Amino acid sequence: MEYDPDIRRNKKAKAYNNNTFLNSREARNIRVQCEMTEPGIHLDKLGIKHMITFFGSARSGRDDTFKNADYKAAYDMAFKLGHLGMDHGNIGINSGGGPGIMEAVNRGAHDAKCKSVGMGISLPFEQHNNKYITPELDFEFHYFFTRKYWCVYLSKAFVIMPGGVGTMDELFEIITLIQTEKMQPRPIVLFNSSFWNETINFDRMIKHGTISATDKDLFMITDDIDQACLHVIDNIKLQ
Repeated sequence: MEYDPDIRRNKKAKAYNNNTFLNSREARNIRVQCEMTEPGIHLDKLGIKHMITFFGSARSGRDDTFKNADYKAAYDMAFKLGHLGMDHGNIGINSGGGPGIMEAVNRGAHDAKCKSVGMGISLPFEQHNNKYITPELDFEFHYFFTRKYWCVYLSKAFVIMPGGVGTMDELFEIITLIQTEKMQPRPIVLFNSSFWNETINFDRMIKHGTISATDKDLFMITDDIDQACLHVIDNIKLQ
């Protein structure tokens, strides 16, 4: 929406109270700044210094929940890692806030009595924040990039479940940040080896010289819940 000063809802309103202006295209930078700033203040006031973030499909387990192997695995890992959060007190278990794998993650954290963080986003379809998020840690973003920023900025470990285009975007963004030394290395688990080995051929990328052989050391692929959790616990750096 382009801003037209002639249709100000209240001609006496100050600029920072002028909703017509604030929701216009010209004020997009202000709205972005709000989404970059407010969540950090909110998390800090609630004692969240670190997060363990899970990514995965919004579609997995939506109808059959625990009958879906990926949903159950995400729940089990979030529950186990939730106890790490409880022990430290300042770690939140974080997801993208929606249904499917994200619901499983928040559900596991909730049942472990850990702080369950949901970084949701407003979409015209598919997405809605799930009921297992700690109420005061239930966020909703408008911009994908600000949401992804907060999913990554405080996260000291990542568990990547099978997912679609959004999950791939998040995975490669994180690997790129570490690969280019924009972010310190941290444990990354790709869970469900059948999915990852069929979906991404990292060895072929090495063969063609598009990545280095050592880049495969940035993550671990596994089907073992205990191994995945141990990898996170043994390698996470809370500083």
